[in-house]
Amino acid sequence: MEPTEPLVGGYLLSHHTPTDDILGELAVTTREAAADAAHMQVSSDEGTLLTMLTRLTGARFAVEVGVFTGYSTLCIARGLADGGRLLACDVSEEWTAIGRPYWERAGVADRIDLRIAPALETLDALDTEPVIDIAFIDADKANYPAYYEEIVRRLRPGGLVVLDNVFLGGRVLDPAYQEEQHLAMRRLNDLITADERVDSVMLPVRDGLTIARRR
Repeated sequence: MEPTEPLVGGYLLSHHTPTDDILGELAVTTREAAADAAHMQVSSDEGTLLTMLTRLTGARFAVEVGVFTGYSTLCIARGLADGGRLLACDVSEEWTAIGRPYWERAGVADRIDLRIAPALETLDALDTEPVIDIAFIDADKANYPAYYEEIVRRLRPGGLVVLDNVFLGGRVLDPAYQEEQHLAMRRLNDLITADERVDSVMLPVRDGLTIARRR
């Protein structure tokens, strides 16, 4: 299910701040290398939104769960305040290696701390103090509730957590889908709505995007 009419989606893609050559080339490289898996890369308008949200929060410490080839990583890193750091969590050396040269070309590689390990282990090792300014979750869907909890408890007041793919192609709206990832996403969507620690909004951006702000 498309959350927006394809004609509208195309219009949206043509009406945001244009991407530069580095992001454009990374997108092309991802499509060539990943083939059918290339859909895991965020769209250019979503990348622009991530940069904007990072700048709006004045973020100095960001967390990303799910790097893939590093497009969203680059977008977040570009939005960080001077001296800011991005903790990027993934389990694939192969996919993340594609993004590294582009991070270097963009001059943000020194801001990115890439950890190749299960994200829950990386998050659990963080200090429990509320130090995260912004976080982006775009990884294995069954673990979204656990990622959300580990991050929200460490979000500073006013900090944001952004969650991608909260529609799962519309399957979360259809009770016929009962696989683990569908159940986990439905549970999390309901939990965020009722979570008194945050204010949240779910947006029909691409495959559904939720933004939650720590009170």
